[in-house]
Amino acid sequence: MHSTSLLHDRKAVSSTDCAPPRCTQTTTKISARLCGSQMEFACSHVVCNWGPDGSAGNSEFGPDYENSTILQTGPLPPPLPPRRLRKPRPTSLPNMPLLSSQLPVTPLSLPPPVPPRLDLLEEENRFKVNINVISLGLGKLADMSQDVGLETFQNPVICGKCSAALSCLSSVWKKLWVCEFCGYENGVDESLAQVCIGQRAGVRTDDLYLPRMSEDDYQNLEDTMVVFCVDISGSMTVTTEVTSDSGPTLHISRLEGIQDALQKTLTFTLQQTPHRRVALVTFNDEVVIYGDGSRTPLTIKDWALVDYEHIWKQALGYSVPHCIAETYQHLTQRVKELRENGATALGPAALAAVALASKYPGSKVILCTDGRANIGLGDMEQAQSSYAEALYFYRELALQAVEKGVIISVMSFKGTDCCLAGIGRMADVTGGRVNIVSIGTMATEIQSISEDNVLATSVTATLLAPHGVYFPYEEENNHKLVREIGNVTKGLEITFQFAVKPDCMDYCLQRNTLPFQLQLSFKTRDQQKVTRIITEQRPVATSSQILLGRLNTAVLAVHCAQLCAGLTMEGRVTEAQRQLAAQQDLLHHISRLRPIQKEESIYGNWMETMTTICGNMKADSQSLSDEAAEVVYQMKKARSITAPVQKKTLGRKKVMEAV
Repeated sequence: MHSTSLLHDRKAVSSTDCAPPRCTQTTTKISARLCGSQMEFACSHVVCNWGPDGSAGNSEFGPDYENSTILQTGPLPPPLPPRRLRKPRPTSLPNMPLLSSQLPVTPLSLPPPVPPRLDLLEEENRFKVNINVISLGLGKLADMSQDVGLETFQNPVICGKCSAALSCLSSVWKKLWVCEFCGYENGVDESLAQVCIGQRAGVRTDDLYLPRMSEDDYQNLEDTMVVFCVDISGSMTVTTEVTSDSGPTLHISRLEGIQDALQKTLTFTLQQTPHRRVALVTFNDEVVIYGDGSRTPLTIKDWALVDYEHIWKQALGYSVPHCIAETYQHLTQRVKELRENGATALGPAALAAVALASKYPGSKVILCTDGRANIGLGDMEQAQSSYAEALYFYRELALQAVEKGVIISVMSFKGTDCCLAGIGRMADVTGGRVNIVSIGTMATEIQSISEDNVLATSVTATLLAPHGVYFPYEEENNHKLVREIGNVTKGLEITFQFAVKPDCMDYCLQRNTLPFQLQLSFKTRDQQKVTRIITEQRPVATSSQILLGRLNTAVLAVHCAQLCAGLTMEGRVTEAQRQLAAQQDLLHHISRLRPIQKEESIYGNWMETMTTICGNMKADSQSLSDEAAEVVYQMKKARSITAPVQKKTLGRKKVMEAV
């Protein structure tokens, strides 16, 4: 257990004060911003009786409320008093004539039953989709430019058992904090005990923790690198018809297309970020490291192409001392002199490029190729056993890139077979992109990928829920989930789903609210270490009390796309199909409750896209075509509809071509 004091003094609150404690302005300011897309739940309540098979269990407990509207309950009202009968009419008086409206009629049949509400479905048909989903907008949470002027702390107070952090929502009594997540009793010092006495008005807090930095920790914001790793094998001689600006049709080879795109990108980088480092690596049946173009190139060939440690050491020792403002002419000349021939040593070249960039966290490697690796490490044209070894190599390289803060993106040409499902794992793990380009779009794509949009490196997200809650589809089968993110770029969103264990359902329902906490640790561009801790209370409910029309379909759809794409790449096609079918059923039912928004129809297209791909593949990702793999990898990076890339991803024509 750690119990350290806060960086700044807070006003103490006496134990006899019933008012909520005065917390920092940090909480107040950030709570307003959290209403955006930084941290969102698909449902306003935690559904306690969802099961992994899509069933909803029964419980004797359950508050009577529906999603966001709470209905007050109490004892049954007293019975109505008996009606007072009027005085009987004297029998001597004549009977009054019957009016036509009072003529006796035959007794009416019982009224028809009230039709069932569409927003509250029958238990056996609802929640095949787990609506307990949380979305984290890491691209905003790690953007420190939005947090200027916020108060910060130095170190969090951590639970000695589950590592949850003390917050203003925690309950402290007489210097004792009973952790709301695991029940462990933690001692805290007197100043913190006074701050956390009582209940705070509100349901979420957001705190920043910034440890002191030394001069050695600082790094220049522009001291990053982009490495262009270019295929110059014999297949790059293949030409494509291109209509020039002047009108006539030209035949341009793939290498000529890359050379033109690199020249444009170098000019663009010189104008936009002149102090950035740019390096060049090429590969055919050997790997040549040109660096910034000002030094003698380093060649790696023959036996060295299968020696991981040798390649890493050689590339790491090759210095790139100058920025593009000083080496622009050298680089453009190196690009002009490239010639195509030989095989495709893609794996060794990728390894060398990552090693070259690893000295500068936040750097990028852009890999351009038109064929499968067929020599050296990562060879993908051998037997099945060699293919499995190649996949292992690319995954290990990706993990090493994440550790060094390097992002890898992979580009290939239309009509080629590069086994994107395999080499695309490098981009998937490191936070890069997987794109198939044409000669005409290559320059735009390379410029877009090379854009300096890295917000944070060494990112780790820890999500805590109370005892009895677990996270399906994750390796950890408990109430704590740790995800190594690596690099965060603008717009990145990740999603998780959670559920309540059946034997803990009644316990959770009796608690009325459940706490959730996100601990996000990362390094900013200048290598400042930051820990951001968000704690939130969520009310509980059973599935029969949820209004489906009020669900956050954006969170559900993004999660479904990310989950099913991941399952597909793992070869779990049947499970992906089951999830897709359940999500489509839910969207269909919601469409009967209210008008479907434009973005929701796009989410529906996502599901159709993945359904089509899954229906045409075998039990492993190796059977995916490059076009289908591109779509699946983009689905794994799906985010709420704000970015044009999503529209591009889901064009119906492209989807059918991918299949």
